[in-house]
Amino acid sequence: MADQLQITAATVEPALLDLPWDVPLEDWPQEVLAALPRGLSRHVVRFVRLAGRVIAVKEIGERIAYHEYELLRSLGRLGAPAVTPLAVITGRRSPAREELNSVLVTDHLPYSLPYRALFSQYMRRETADRLVDALSVLLVRLHLLGFYWGDVSLSNTLFRRDAGAFAAYLVDAETGELHPSLTDGQRGYDLDLARTNIIGELMDLQAGELLDEDVDTLAMGNRIVERYESLWGELTHQETFESAERWRVMERINRLNDLGFDVGELAMTTDVDGTRVSIQPKVVDAGHYHRQVMRLTGLDVQENQGRRMLNDLDSYRAVTDRQNEDLTLVAHDWLAEVFEPTVRAVPRELRRKLEPAEIFHEVLEHRWFMSQEQQRDVPTAEAVRSYVDTVLRHRPDEQAVLSHSGVGDAATA
Repeated sequence: MADQLQITAATVEPALLDLPWDVPLEDWPQEVLAALPRGLSRHVVRFVRLAGRVIAVKEIGERIAYHEYELLRSLGRLGAPAVTPLAVITGRRSPAREELNSVLVTDHLPYSLPYRALFSQYMRRETADRLVDALSVLLVRLHLLGFYWGDVSLSNTLFRRDAGAFAAYLVDAETGELHPSLTDGQRGYDLDLARTNIIGELMDLQAGELLDEDVDTLAMGNRIVERYESLWGELTHQETFESAERWRVMERINRLNDLGFDVGELAMTTDVDGTRVSIQPKVVDAGHYHRQVMRLTGLDVQENQGRRMLNDLDSYRAVTDRQNEDLTLVAHDWLAEVFEPTVRAVPRELRRKLEPAEIFHEVLEHRWFMSQEQQRDVPTAEAVRSYVDTVLRHRPDEQAVLSHSGVGDAATA
């Protein structure tokens, strides 16, 4: 290791010093690497096992590395859905004293996959629909925070399963900028770029026979524009109604909650004669159901997973005739009597395939389909056995470390 090596990090991670920084990233030895699904990146990226976790290391110019590091830290403080930066390492030199590129180090997002890995498993039109929908929600959330991306694409995003849908996370912020708020022109440029890139990426999948050739890639590109504009309008438009229709205030809040967004405050104004009221909600970061589940059970889950779990909690509450009891107490019992036994019923060696909340969701889905097919109420234990044998055993492993061999390249740092 060269004596000029410099590590800039918010927290000290001594294990970083043990990595071979004097070797070009593409030549790093297999014993330090973690094999993850391969994606696309303009830079050399390696996934590395470090002190019991997985990190992503990306070779990049020093100025850009520092820019992205600080930007990702700022997004983290704002609660944005993005990877967590760990360090910037500069001053790298080979044993022959040749200069090597600086690197940006980020935490790898557990159970996440690049879009190409998802298509290599399923190759369905519905997968493309759901990924585009997830990316549109991500773009709206980032724009609400004042983040201009400048390079919106499926390739620069990671996806995690969220109760049959997907949650999207920013993984490449090289071209990003953070502003107090964005102009319509900045938002429009990001959106147009997203449309163009999605069309190109899906056409590339078709060329590689990973996506059915009948899928209209142009329509898929237009889909993100439609979904984005619809969601942005719902989250930001000002609504006017008669003062006697105050119930519409709560209706608007509920509608925003259903989209997964909370309302931080309301700006309400009335006409001079008090006959009409205008409402402008201040929308805060998504996570309505996530936060409810976290508060009630301590479980850290995705948004749709949280919605599904709360629905099952409501059913449990009704079946046990405990509607009038404190919800926190009921949730504690539901966790001990329903959620945890269901997850534990899955063989230990198979639990790593999906997050516990996703396994729980899929078991509920499987039980519902079995009940519909057999026209009877299938017990959970029976549904778990069937789900394990017919579904889970055949699913790919989506935990962070898939094996101890191979090299994974993806735009994840």
